[in-house]
Amino acid sequence: MPELNYWCELAWLPPGEVVAGVLVTVTGSRISEIAPGVAAPPPGAVRLAGLTLPGLANAHSHAFHRALRGTTQRKRGGVWTWREQMYGVAATLDPDSYRRLATAAFAEMALAGITCVGEFHYLHHAPGGRPYDDPNSMGHALVQAAREAGLRIALLDTCYLSGGIGVPLTGTQLRFGDGDAGRWTVRAEALLEVYRVAEDVEIGAAVHSVHAVPAEQLLAVGGFSHHHAVPLHVHVSEQRAENAVCVEVYAASPVQVLGEHGILGPRSTAVHAVHLSDVDIALLAQSDTCVCVCPTTERDLADGQGQAGVLFGEGAPIALGSGSHAVVDLFEEARAVELNERLVTERRGHWTAAELLQAVTAAGHASLGFPDAGTLVPGAWADLVSVRLDSIRTAGPSRGDAPEVVVFAATAADVHSVVSGGRRVVREGRHVLGDVGALLGEAIAEARGEYG
Repeated sequence: MPELNYWCELAWLPPGEVVAGVLVTVTGSRISEIAPGVAAPPPGAVRLAGLTLPGLANAHSHAFHRALRGTTQRKRGGVWTWREQMYGVAATLDPDSYRRLATAAFAEMALAGITCVGEFHYLHHAPGGRPYDDPNSMGHALVQAAREAGLRIALLDTCYLSGGIGVPLTGTQLRFGDGDAGRWTVRAEALLEVYRVAEDVEIGAAVHSVHAVPAEQLLAVGGFSHHHAVPLHVHVSEQRAENAVCVEVYAASPVQVLGEHGILGPRSTAVHAVHLSDVDIALLAQSDTCVCVCPTTERDLADGQGQAGVLFGEGAPIALGSGSHAVVDLFEEARAVELNERLVTERRGHWTAAELLQAVTAAGHASLGFPDAGTLVPGAWADLVSVRLDSIRTAGPSRGDAPEVVVFAATAADVHSVVSGGRRVVREGRHVLGDVGALLGEAIAEARGEYG
């Protein structure tokens, strides 16, 4: 395999130290050697200015939601404005148009330093719920899109069976459902078989939510994850109304229902987890369930302020995601975790920059089934994300403050170089696919159709 050398002006190395003059040797898709203290780039090495981080992991994504950015804020931007437009876009997509939209959305992520995405995928079938000739055509489109954009993907194939507890799927929702968890399992097994030996693809499972999967169907989804040892993600307690209905029907919170039916555990990730009781927090932490918070989505949808700090303090791993893609900027997600808590508590200093960087790197990759990513060590995936420290946002502070500058001042626009799995997909702020803004504009116009 060919070797490439990257010389990092500064690099964030374990256990969270900023080191100057780090030479990273890449062989194929992996880091083969790390040499700190190299004063200048050796001949042939690529110079990476600023602070180089491990690749970022977007642990929660709905790619087709990218078509909604901005437009759902019309008038007062109520929840029904968002919901109606979301279903409108979902109704228009087919495998080809979804691939084009997802490719552009994933390329935007790459430009933001994301090298792995957890795609929470439930847009499975043709309109009316009719399966495509290959029932996993939409899933294959997402995998192809990630590969074109230069990302690894955890395709979290989602079981989605009802429009609410005891409410059948209707309208566009029919595209999401397989009928029951048994038929979902058959389709998911076929998808898993296609990518079983693909290093850059992890096929995981997802439960859309307790209101979309009846309790008696949960065991089958959990069983799939346990049998194949793959990630299992689930939307949990995103809104108060979801909790109220769950308690009314099951006499238990969503977290309690999931725990009783084998969904929680060290391979599981609870997404959002905004409205939790002390019992819920204990169940998540004691089961080693990761919690993925999406602050920009949760504020955009007026979900409320989550309890990431309390969960982290109790020992639950924390990952971050862009969710509905109101923003694609994991630095913004990271600082929002701290800054939102400041607003609620009127106190600073809940999280260190290193803890937040850990959430967007190693913890996120682990939640997606890539525990050998998100850290700059030999043998890890060769993901190198370099952030400018001389932009109008980041210029000024000393070398030792680089992690704080990146977390609390940088934006995705400060990412200038991205190596993903040994492939340099972003160079001087430009993606290998070219003008990603134009790609997004064309794909979104196609996807929105009459809903534009």
